[in-house]
Amino acid sequence: MTRAKHMERGEIRSMVGEQVGIGRQGGGGGRRRAGSRSLWAAMAGSAVETFDWTLYALLVPYFSGQLVGPGAAGTLVFYTGFAVGFLARPLGSVVLGRFGDRRGRRAAMLLSMTVLAAGCFALAALPTADRFGPGSVVLLVLVRIVQGLAVGAENSTVAAYVTETAPPERRMLYSGVSYGGVILGTVLCYLVLAALLAHFGPQQLRDGGWRAGFALGGLLGLAAVLIRRWAAESPEFLACARSDRHDSDARGSRSRRLVRRNATAVFFMTAGLTSGYYLTITYLPQYVRHTAGTADARGTAAMVAPLLLLLALMAATGALADRVGARPVFRAGLLLTALATVPAYAAVSARRLPAWIAATLVLACLAGPLATANVFFARLFPVRIRVVAMGLPLTLSIALFGGAFPLLAEALADAGHVRLVPWAATAAATLSLAATCLVREPIQPCAGQDPIPAG
Repeated sequence: MTRAKHMERGEIRSMVGEQVGIGRQGGGGGRRRAGSRSLWAAMAGSAVETFDWTLYALLVPYFSGQLVGPGAAGTLVFYTGFAVGFLARPLGSVVLGRFGDRRGRRAAMLLSMTVLAAGCFALAALPTADRFGPGSVVLLVLVRIVQGLAVGAENSTVAAYVTETAPPERRMLYSGVSYGGVILGTVLCYLVLAALLAHFGPQQLRDGGWRAGFALGGLLGLAAVLIRRWAAESPEFLACARSDRHDSDARGSRSRRLVRRNATAVFFMTAGLTSGYYLTITYLPQYVRHTAGTADARGTAAMVAPLLLLLALMAATGALADRVGARPVFRAGLLLTALATVPAYAAVSARRLPAWIAATLVLACLAGPLATANVFFARLFPVRIRVVAMGLPLTLSIALFGGAFPLLAEALADAGHVRLVPWAATAAATLSLAATCLVREPIQPCAGQDPIPAG
């Protein structure tokens, strides 16, 4: 064994000792406080990550004119930047994900959130095209790539962390509640955008008011870093790191086949979730502009009600999944999404249904899959390689079916086929439903531990 590995294991033993000491000093109350801190750490990061990513997409119509120039071409350029950030996620899931699998979930979550916060401040300070020419777009794309690297590790690291710190009998509830950080971040995003529109007005927002939104994202990122500093490391990760057998747990031929099969399943199961979610949360305002008129501050704020309902439904469906299993709840939600998306958006296009009601319907269908996905997916892989094994297919699918979705939707709109956009999301949901048949029993996560049924 090399000196580096000796040092690494020594550091891990030290962390284990610290965790044991905390448990002995605090007893049951200490463990409950540690669990609460872990949940808050996961939620805070998810909220900031979602706030940044969603706000970028919603502000594209307002800041594209300053960085490129007015018109549909500028909007399309910056939706391309939105997709580029997603394309960087798979690389981040491997590079920073490996850091999370080797050095710990807490360290990886601190690193990714620090990078995200710095990126938000950089976006707020971007020079305009009048001052920096095409360089402003180059800088923006570079910032989005760096943020994409950080987010690529963030999603799967948080999923692994929640899976490993939640009580076994309440894992899916914790999954739903922790993913609520994504919803809270989106709610905050819509509230901030509505406030910016009300304070600055559309024209002043285009003239530079958009910078305030990204600056706020940076401040929220710093707050999330402080919250995560108080979180404890995953005990399951620490236990596996000490095990003499964990190096061989993921190397058997059967284990490798299961990892590949489950990774393929995660890739396709994610498609329907991310397409439906980004269609409803990110692209809906633009869809309304194309089909039913111009969205205003009141229409933007109206998205808060569907999101708050989704937050409650995710907790409820997570608790249900703890009783009946994750897979039935996951499948039921995808089936409902496939059936409801096209009729809901057709009604919006025909102006028979307000956009926020259509969003409520589609998000209610997605509640079960969104609530269970984190833990359902993470439990399919061994602890030792969990962040990378889950993160790579997850981020590849999100990049292809989520990050590129607004770009595809805008291209269809420019070609005069905007009403085909909901059909694309429906096809993705159908694909995800079929992919649930690929899932096999989770691999034994660590020496001395029993596998947990995936449902």
